[in-house]
Amino acid sequence: MELTLDSLKVTVIAEDSVPYESPLWGQHGISLLVEAEKDGLTKRIMVDVGQNFEALSHNMQILGIDPASIDALVLTHCHYDHTLGAAKLVEATGKKNFPVIAHPEIFRPHFINAPFLQHVGIMAGDEREEIEAKGGMLFLTSEPFQIMPGLITSGEIPRNTDFEDAGINLFTIYGDTVMPDPVLDDISLLANVKDKGIVIITGCSHAGIVNITEYALSLFPDEAVEGIIGGFHLVEASEEKISKTVDALGEIDPGWISSGHCTGFKAQVKLFEAFGERFEPLSSGKVFEI
Repeated sequence: MELTLDSLKVTVIAEDSVPYESPLWGQHGISLLVEAEKDGLTKRIMVDVGQNFEALSHNMQILGIDPASIDALVLTHCHYDHTLGAAKLVEATGKKNFPVIAHPEIFRPHFINAPFLQHVGIMAGDEREEIEAKGGMLFLTSEPFQIMPGLITSGEIPRNTDFEDAGINLFTIYGDTVMPDPVLDDISLLANVKDKGIVIITGCSHAGIVNITEYALSLFPDEAVEGIIGGFHLVEASEEKISKTVDALGEIDPGWISSGHCTGFKAQVKLFEAFGERFEPLSSGKVFEI
């Protein structure tokens, strides 16, 4: 079976910004609906749920997205602005054994301690037990995971660049030991579209968007990168890190890039300067058809 999709559609359900005069609501978070079609079969996969389920539901209603039409949920990492309301979304689908795909470490303790202790991972109400109680079936793996031929999650991303990091000082607890948390659970959704190439769909890119893109190319070695959608977590990055990131993406030469959420205005400006009309910022309601 050929490991390509025939077509792909991505709709931005939730994002930090909304278009001018739009009835959609913005929130600090991201949620994307991916519609993948192969051999006449179309499946709808939601990537992340943002942090405000009321706002997510509002946008879904305006965009004509029925929760019952969703076939699976991918959680790109543990952060609350991507996962808060995951159990409610599972419940809203009305389905049993509803696939929820994530990294095995997604439910770990995860926190910052400056300016004060704050848990920033999976929140109460979205624990493993709650997701399962609402009808979810968890598929937790650190390996690339096929959802359908031509559509996979990346699994854990190798950290190869010397200028990319998680973008924020985070911590976890293993046993009784407190240690820095590099967000190893950061995964992406990768679509290989026939006659187009790879479309990379990220949440926050804590693994580094260059690391993610290079790994995607290693998983589909005969393909080019058609496009990249999502957050790049450069909002607090140095000018040097932003420049190195943009330069490395320029060498990879994707067909187009659309980033937002945690990317940051400075990085968006640099991306626009480098890619011109091949770059556009994300916003709620934006639709990509490949």
